[in-house]
Amino acid sequence: MAEPSFLQTAQGRSIAYHKTSGEGPCVVFLGGLKSDMQGTKAVHLEDWARATGRAFLRFDYSGHGESSGTFEEGSIGDWHEDTLAAIDELTEGPIVPVGSSMGGWQSLLLARARAERIAGLVTIAAAPDFTEDGWWAGFDDAQKAQLESEGRVALPSDYMEPYIVTKRMIEDGRQNLVLRDALELPFPVRMLQGTADTAVSVETATRLLEHASSPDMQLLLVKDADHRFSDGPCLGLIEQAVEQVLVE
Repeated sequence: MAEPSFLQTAQGRSIAYHKTSGEGPCVVFLGGLKSDMQGTKAVHLEDWARATGRAFLRFDYSGHGESSGTFEEGSIGDWHEDTLAAIDELTEGPIVPVGSSMGGWQSLLLARARAERIAGLVTIAAAPDFTEDGWWAGFDDAQKAQLESEGRVALPSDYMEPYIVTKRMIEDGRQNLVLRDALELPFPVRMLQGTADTAVSVETATRLLEHASSPDMQLLLVKDADHRFSDGPCLGLIEQAVEQVLVE
């Protein structure tokens, strides 16, 4: 396995990445919370990009994978800064972000900050505003009190070890919400969502579909697909979605 390259950001973080040269627009994979760029979807898309001669970038947010920092220190805003640094420093011209779960939220923040760079967008089980509408809204009084007194609370996960949710992460998330104000996506968008996803609901997907403005936005629901969305048929659907926005 090739060793990653590293990008030093203005915030002093070291961001690990793999970049594949090829034809633009460059496809950029934005991973999920506590995921990394070695995941099945990221590596599969890199293989697809190489096979089709497409430029491709995958990277680890700070506190994830091989990048510097720890997860508990991070927040949505930090990872948005990491994403902007990767896009601004490592790509040129049009891009097609592919955002998975929390990466879907990151892709929407990216669209708000760099709309002129985006040729098309693909989301996979996008989880916009989950720190507020999922975590905070689901906390009971005891968890909210613990967050206030101790600065953190542990939440179980169906897919990995418990999440450590910090007070900073909740407060920072509130500064980066995308479903409260107008969300303009002036490019083709393809959203993929499994009906058996226990981390992100179909209702979240339809809320985003109804809230955002786009000239060409489609939501594909896949019966019985879970949050990983990484078996053979699902990976094929991701390829198709990327190809659709590339030819628009």
